[in-house]
Amino acid sequence: MSVVVLRALGIGDLATAVPALRGLRAARPTEEIVLAAPAWLEPLARLTGAVDRVLPVDGLAVPQLPVPPPRLAVNLHGKGPRSHRLLSGTRPGQMVAFACPVADFPDGPQWTAEEHEVHRWCRMLGWYEIVAYPTDLLLHQPPIHPIAEGVTIVHPGAKDPARRWPPARFAQLVERLAAAGHRVVVTGSPAERWLADKVAGLAGLPARQVLAGRTDVGALAALVARARLVVSGDTGIAHLATGYRTPSVRLFGPTPPAWWGPLLDPDLHRVLWHGEQYRAPLRRGSTGGWRRPHPALDAITVDEVVAAVRDLMSQDRVDAAAPK
Repeated sequence: MSVVVLRALGIGDLATAVPALRGLRAARPTEEIVLAAPAWLEPLARLTGAVDRVLPVDGLAVPQLPVPPPRLAVNLHGKGPRSHRLLSGTRPGQMVAFACPVADFPDGPQWTAEEHEVHRWCRMLGWYEIVAYPTDLLLHQPPIHPIAEGVTIVHPGAKDPARRWPPARFAQLVERLAAAGHRVVVTGSPAERWLADKVAGLAGLPARQVLAGRTDVGALAALVARARLVVSGDTGIAHLATGYRTPSVRLFGPTPPAWWGPLLDPDLHRVLWHGEQYRAPLRRGSTGGWRRPHPALDAITVDEVVAAVRDLMSQDRVDAAAPK
């Protein structure tokens, strides 16, 4: 094995690592690059054009990575120490990571908390003289036909309750978008089917327009690539919208857009956030234990989202910024 890269997280985490992965591919054009990530992410990993295969790893609970010693091990997972120790256990020829003396790894640049996730990993690679461009975020077109085309995707789910806008408001939004002529579908993971059904039920949307649980990550990418619009919280599907230059409206709560917001095509995306008025941003990786929408997210109104959609979908603006 030549290069093993650890990023055992989710859709948004992989999408924001695309520039770093492409930088590694450019630096090691003839070597195999193996991504240690959840197996279900393999279709998306292939759409980066930088990964040869996926080593199934879901989080850091595994005692070791079952690989022969690689020439290079790259930590795109976190600042350590657990991720550092997991990679160093492969006995690599060289390890690329942030400095973490606790893990007996004093090499590398210092971790900075308040930094955009894309810039973070490009900066780390730059310290090792590996060039990565933060705007190199576009994904390859999926090799499958989407389940629907030209639709407006409403995605109410998010892993953390603090990043989930209330379902009743999503339902009001769906009603108003449908009344304005949007063909709305509601997406989500299999675990979020209940939430999608609740939003659709409150909005009077037919069951056939609930796609939650009906698309794997490859099919979701294909859907986003050919969609008219994506409306979501700060979660993975928003980063697919960036990767496919699909217009989006994004609702941020406990985490500021300066850390996870879109870096490409500002005319294509609208970001709503009221964090300056509340106790946000919080510590990276934390939602403060909230089991309901964070106040910064809860402050966003349906009228604000509708206005953002109306502004974004100005034909001149979208057509000029997002050739498909």
